[in-house]
Amino acid sequence: MNFTHKLIIQPETNVKLKGWDPDDTLGYEDDKDTQDKQDKILKRLDGLQYLFYAVKKRALLIVLQGMDTGGKDGTIRHVMSGMSPQGCTVTAFKVPSPEEQAHDFLWRIHKAVPEKGMLGIFNRSHYEDVLVVRVHELVHKKVWKARYEEINRFEKYLVENDVCVVKFFLHISKKEQKRRLEERITDPQKYWKISAADFKERKLWDEYVLAYEDALSRCSTKSAPWFIIPSNHKWFRNFAISKILVETLESYDMQLPKASVDLSKLKLQ
Repeated sequence: MNFTHKLIIQPETNVKLKGWDPDDTLGYEDDKDTQDKQDKILKRLDGLQYLFYAVKKRALLIVLQGMDTGGKDGTIRHVMSGMSPQGCTVTAFKVPSPEEQAHDFLWRIHKAVPEKGMLGIFNRSHYEDVLVVRVHELVHKKVWKARYEEINRFEKYLVENDVCVVKFFLHISKKEQKRRLEERITDPQKYWKISAADFKERKLWDEYVLAYEDALSRCSTKSAPWFIIPSNHKWFRNFAISKILVETLESYDMQLPKASVDLSKLKLQ
């Protein structure tokens, strides 16, 4: 099964999240067979990253977005675990600093775009400026509405400069979010994850759904697509994202570069 074709949002699609089942597993079961497949996928991903780093013809930008507790940190920990840290960067975008607020909203984003040969992972991203900013009315409506097209132009520019942009929306249900928040309260190993902001943001669930639907509808383009990843089941979230990353990297048909010197003339003393 080609996960890219199955989970991609085609351009000009009017996204309604109620039409995407966060419990969907595309017919896969959480069993040994799927785990064996996942192990092979992660091994393949590691090999492709090695090739990607050696070839250095393009960069890969992975954008992770989703509701609180959606699994952004878990995705980074489990999907990227098999990759070499030498070829990856992870950037978590928090509330903008005073310096960042003094610039345009894409300034801090552009600085974090990976160089050729690197995989860059954004834990939250420039989309916060049409999500949090919109829901909390931090700027005028005409300002955040203009940002959809600004984001599309920015991502198009990146693609034209050999940066592949792959965006994952980690789709969980409101019921599953409640379960995960309650787990943080009762599990001592997860106390550190508890944030008062998570509980406040939950009250704005419906507003965030509308904001995400607009962002997904307006900013899934041919050159920088969005993927909706059913994420109620963590194992499937990891499986699906791993598959799409492998499919993306395999599409480049990469070959190791040839040696830059005549190996026959090299002798070790």
